[in-house]
Amino acid sequence: MSSAARAGEKPRMVNSHGRFVWYVLMTTDMEAANAFYTNVVGWGARDASMPGLPYTVFSAGDTPVSAAMILPRSPDSSDRGPGWIGYVTVKDVDAAVDQIKHLGGAVHVEPQNILNLSRFSVVADPQKASLALFKWLKPDQEQAADAQRPVHLRTRGGIGWHELHAANWEQAWAFYSELFGWQKAGIDTLATGPYQLFSAEGQTIGAMCTKAPTVPRPLWLYYFNVGDIDAAVKRVKAGNGQILQGPVAVPDGNWVVQCMDPQGAVFALMGTSGVGYFERLPPHEQARRSR
Repeated sequence: MSSAARAGEKPRMVNSHGRFVWYVLMTTDMEAANAFYTNVVGWGARDASMPGLPYTVFSAGDTPVSAAMILPRSPDSSDRGPGWIGYVTVKDVDAAVDQIKHLGGAVHVEPQNILNLSRFSVVADPQKASLALFKWLKPDQEQAADAQRPVHLRTRGGIGWHELHAANWEQAWAFYSELFGWQKAGIDTLATGPYQLFSAEGQTIGAMCTKAPTVPRPLWLYYFNVGDIDAAVKRVKAGNGQILQGPVAVPDGNWVVQCMDPQGAVFALMGTSGVGYFERLPPHEQARRSR
């Protein structure tokens, strides 16, 4: 995570194309995942299961922010394993799926409706990083959902940053900028190479980079906002999660840490503090190692 301080308040245009609006954890153990994330991130959890489909909605205060469901048993899903999938709004799910196929991507779940409320599809970019497409079917549903979105990416319990670890970031950028209309928003440099920030509708919401050799496959990494990063790290470890990298100080004054939950899903945390329990890096090292 890098110059995320540039991520400002919610832009005026919100009901359109190319914004992350939902996040779903695909896991092999719902009960364990619910206990882990409610403790680590501080989310509330509500059972929203339907017959044959266990489903938990996580919330920050009264605002739903993400969900968890069982990873389907299939050859395709086993290749992906447990993980978080971000949902991106599009104007037309079916048209976007056709465009993804044309651009060399893949479709894991063909477009389908959910209870005549929304339409979605689970897809992968040409380098096999997964995400989902989403559209409300009725304008009033879209407006009501938008009213609940945090006005700022740093809202406690919300998702503060979206980071693509690609096999080749430049090729990934060509794909996503054409698909979602994202714009470049400055560039930083990491030890592994360029770190390209991007914006949606005028708001900087994430970045993409070429993954480190230690990252096994391309993926989207989502940063969850917590308070004290030191305390959050302790909760990850106490819950049998793993610390993959960090905590590391970033230029906006926050600290970030990359983690893995007990079932193997990778995620990240963003918070404050870090003084005392972890040694603060000097400024030049912050810039080199920041995410």
